[in-house]
Amino acid sequence: MEIRPLEGKTRGAPIEEPSQTVRALLSLREMLLHGAFRPGERISELPLVSRLGVSRTPIRLALDRLANEGLLEASPSGGFTVRAFTLEDIWDAIEMRGVLEGTAARLAAERLASDRDLEPLRKCRDEMASVLSPPTMESFAQYLELNEAFHSAMIDLANSPMLRRTLERVLSLPFASPSALVFAPTLLPGANEMLVLGQEHHCAIVESIENRQGTRAESLAREHSRLARRNLETALANKDIFSSVPGSSLIRVV
Repeated sequence: MEIRPLEGKTRGAPIEEPSQTVRALLSLREMLLHGAFRPGERISELPLVSRLGVSRTPIRLALDRLANEGLLEASPSGGFTVRAFTLEDIWDAIEMRGVLEGTAARLAAERLASDRDLEPLRKCRDEMASVLSPPTMESFAQYLELNEAFHSAMIDLANSPMLRRTLERVLSLPFASPSALVFAPTLLPGANEMLVLGQEHHCAIVESIENRQGTRAESLAREHSRLARRNLETALANKDIFSSVPGSSLIRVV
């Protein structure tokens, strides 16, 4: 997911160099998703100054952003605490992504101005088909990048800044991004079949947008998002696989 500099101003705080804020935001999100902090743990600005090598203002802005995204919660006594998620939270996040991406696919079909505008989406589709013939561990990283690019290109075609902003907040949550639960064929039983099915969805989505079939495009994109739930349900049966997925340390599994 593309990370953009924060917009606007924090009340009473001067704006420092955007690159420092972005660096703090990326570093803190990475730490949260990889278990550097426990759910419920309190996070304050001062200890992070030396740890991240940036001043307090970028850290404050980054913490505020992460709280807005839902990864942190503001503490009544000051600072922030790390949020814990239930499986129901994750199912809802995946469902919300499906709703928003479905809307994006429908808008893309309805607002497509020129057939040439579909070229980025077609390019991703074709290159993903190429790296999946057959899928290997060497080509898997490339597939993940292309998968992210495909979903981003679909959002671009929707031509809706409001939808993009809303979707970015959902995608920041654990397991919600399009590639968060795409597993290499050697890691998860049935992963190869899921990759093939996912690529079939990609082809059908491009075709429906190309033919201006908004309702079909929306339905396909929503169905495509549900592959993430199927993959997560399979991963939950294997503790080692589940623990290796970014964000798993924030999930309360009963």
